[in-house]
Amino acid sequence: MKKTAATVIFSFAMSLLLSACVYPVVDPGPGPGAGKGGFCPPGQAKKGNC
Repeated sequence: MKKTAATVIFSFAMSLLLSACVYPVVDPGPGPGAGKGGFCPPGQAKKGNC
């Protein structure tokens, strides 16, 4: 019985620790400079991406 309780507590603790590791992914949009007030980085402007 004690082994089962320890396993449950350990599983719960590990799920709490691992669930906090979330990395938010932000979609930048269709491309550099598109729809952002006309700003375009110099390297992208030279390539013709804006």
